[in-house]
Amino acid sequence: MAQKEVHFEIFKRQGAKGAWSLHDVATAREKALSMAAELIAGKLATGVKVVKETYDGDTGDYLSLKIFEDGHVQLKVEPAAEDMPHALPCFKPDDLYSYHARATLTRLLREFLARKKITITELIHRADCLETLEATGTTYQHAVQKIAVAQAASTTMPVQQIIKTLNDLSTKAISRVYRDSRRKYFPKVETGDFGALAEKLAGSGDGAYVFNGALAQYLAPCNSWNEKLLALLSVMSEAPVEGAGRALLLGSIDTVIAEVLGGSAALHELLGESENLGQALMFLVHLFLGNMEAEDEQRPGLVALAGQFAADGLPSSRTAVANRIIAELKSTRRLCPASLLEELTVLRKLANSLVLGDPRYLSHENLIAAFTLRSRRLVANESIGEYLTELATPDAKIERLLIIEENIIGAENKRQLGGVLQQIVSSPPFEAYFVASALPVMTRLRRLAELQTRVRRSNFQDNQRNDFSDWLDRVANEVERRGKVLKSLQDNMPGPVDCALAILKLCSNNVLTEGRVAARARDLVLFALGQPGFLAGYMAQAKNAAGTGGYDPERAMSELVQLLQRAGISRETGLKSIAA
Repeated sequence: MAQKEVHFEIFKRQGAKGAWSLHDVATAREKALSMAAELIAGKLATGVKVVKETYDGDTGDYLSLKIFEDGHVQLKVEPAAEDMPHALPCFKPDDLYSYHARATLTRLLREFLARKKITITELIHRADCLETLEATGTTYQHAVQKIAVAQAASTTMPVQQIIKTLNDLSTKAISRVYRDSRRKYFPKVETGDFGALAEKLAGSGDGAYVFNGALAQYLAPCNSWNEKLLALLSVMSEAPVEGAGRALLLGSIDTVIAEVLGGSAALHELLGESENLGQALMFLVHLFLGNMEAEDEQRPGLVALAGQFAADGLPSSRTAVANRIIAELKSTRRLCPASLLEELTVLRKLANSLVLGDPRYLSHENLIAAFTLRSRRLVANESIGEYLTELATPDAKIERLLIIEENIIGAENKRQLGGVLQQIVSSPPFEAYFVASALPVMTRLRRLAELQTRVRRSNFQDNQRNDFSDWLDRVANEVERRGKVLKSLQDNMPGPVDCALAILKLCSNNVLTEGRVAARARDLVLFALGQPGFLAGYMAQAKNAAGTGGYDPERAMSELVQLLQRAGISRETGLKSIAA
């Protein structure tokens, strides 16, 4: 039996009628409640709630339970409205077939649907499935009670009265299906006849009800989700060329496939076994983009479905896949639990692929929000500590943090990660590691310059990035001063030309950090350029290096200017400093 995973989602609301938005996710109950309390106490939200999410590895589903709710603002109700009977979610049996009703029933009956391998559309059109549901007793009654309790929280109507009303409504709906099944109101359709049936029913008032009933009967013999998906896709080829019949057939197929893809158990079976969540998500992304490999024999149903997505068909089904991707990105489950670097690599691949997706099905805002939330968990203190524990040297820790920075998004996430990096860079152990190391001086200077280059290329906040760069240069300056690298070049080189070229080579090979060290190197180069006879000496050296017939004064001068520019010395400054 798979182990259950639990996390807590903190939602906040702005304004009296604002919608709930996800604020953060925590793995500890106390931390989640504390975060919610802080939001209210700090007046950062007008309402907060904490929802406990329990992931069941056996079914692949999440069980949601609200454990806390509080708020500053209460919605005002007019006195006259208080005495009015509050509207129930459904009034008549037909209302149970609406999109929102089916979505609610799917949430309430998720385990039953997964166990029987049916969708909610099949359930509410098949008498045999409804009989099984009624026979369970507790599952059916618990679903009614959950709706009633939720409705009673925002009404003045007693729970028992709501339960009675809902029971009467559902009894009528179930009885209707029993009656229609006995009188064979749902036609038994063979393969090839669905197009004609859709044309016939398109103009009638209960056409969708009858067609879905026929479709549910057609899918009844299917024993697996893959078999059911292939059966649904085969019916699509029977759609009329145009008109209401085509809309009815394709709309019904799209709805049922979306319900299949919305169930975790069905999706898990369709995808098959995966090494980790990251690999499973990559399959989903390829499916969403419609570019799954045609030779994938383990997932024939999804390969066929990807072909429909590539042709821009089945919009509801494609949206269901997009919603599943976003939900998994927002979850607390690690993409690659065994390796941080692999996790970051997969996260980058997912992001690079999803930005190519059609915004009609996956909005840029939802995508950014999902990756920002997952990035927030990657930079949490406990996560950072786990990532850095295995690394022995401070420079390796900085490099790991820079890799994380390249693969996360969100200004606040980068600021928090920058705080950790600053603690390492500005610490005495970091300076001691480079200043007192037994490694060659040039090796240490090159390593500091490499780290500084990556820091300056990063997307940390400007003030953080400048501080990091300055700390690295400060350490490099101390290393260079003690090692007397520049001074030895100035003192030991045979002439100003050799001295200038040696220092320029250090600058162009990224050995010196930008700041104090590079500035002193440029000063020494300009000093060497200004020594009498520099130009003549440089040209003579270039001529000797080129050999007989290969000397070109203009090219030699151009190469010198390029070296100066790579060292941060402008063409004008360099030429003005050169002494003949």
